[in-house]
Amino acid sequence: MATLIDSIDERTKLAGTNHLEVLLFSLGTNDGTGRNEVFGINVFKVREVLNIPEITSAPEMPDGVEGFVSLRGDMVPIINLQKFCKLTSNDEPNILMITEYNTHVQGFLVNAVDTIQRLNWEQVKEPPPLLSKRLGGLVTAVSELPDKRLVMIMDVEQVLAEAGDFYDDTLFDGIEKLDTERQYSILFADDSSVARKQITKALDHLGVKHVGAVNGAEAWKLLTAMADKCEEQGRDIITEIQAVLTDVEMPELDGYVLTQKIKADPRLQHLPVIMHSSLTADANMAMGKGVGADAYVPKFQPRELAATLERFFAAV
Repeated sequence: MATLIDSIDERTKLAGTNHLEVLLFSLGTNDGTGRNEVFGINVFKVREVLNIPEITSAPEMPDGVEGFVSLRGDMVPIINLQKFCKLTSNDEPNILMITEYNTHVQGFLVNAVDTIQRLNWEQVKEPPPLLSKRLGGLVTAVSELPDKRLVMIMDVEQVLAEAGDFYDDTLFDGIEKLDTERQYSILFADDSSVARKQITKALDHLGVKHVGAVNGAEAWKLLTAMADKCEEQGRDIITEIQAVLTDVEMPELDGYVLTQKIKADPRLQHLPVIMHSSLTADANMAMGKGVGADAYVPKFQPRELAATLERFFAAV
């Protein structure tokens, strides 16, 4: 099964094409037509796919967390996505996906894995409110597959925030308001509600003003409007905002293409662009730098984000 996620070198070529590849999987629920509902996560976040080994249960686990498995000497927490999403099925999960987000390794129990599907971010949209509500906000985007099935992109950051409490308030300890009279401002883009809350909290600790966008397309619209206004008024964009913080995976326009567009616009190209992603492998960081990003910061590391922003503000 692990061969499903080989050929990482090929996948790095997707940077700047506004495409991503997702591993499709099922949680054993029906879409109303007799077919299983289809979910997906970025292949870059999947380490391997296994048959389920013995799971060691532990007391007082959050609902949906089954326990731990020993994997090459490490204890890996196991989350039953069917149970966690409160979905009802007659079938029990029988496949384990080992994933890595922000250096956190965890396993997801699923009913079946399908294929790897290449998607164009332009065709990936925000989920309809009814669908989002049904799944407790755990789906961050949806797209139609060539066979007309709907694939729901799982917001794993939200899952981990609820299941593992990985992103608690102690992460902000030591972040203090900038010791300067100048008011700084940034624009940030992220499709995950958990990530947006974390970013906002870090920026508030720093005393930095911010404008938020839910995807790259919205961020680009806001940036070009700012650039137009500054151009009309004879001002540099730096007088409006001093940096852009962008996620990588976003509906409609991803962070790689957003960065390319910023660096190609003479009015914006001197703005620092900081990529902020749960894709923390060296290959992903190299991809970010390859499209012009000035820095790459792991998500949910607010102290590192604060230090990076301070460094760029000092150079403005």
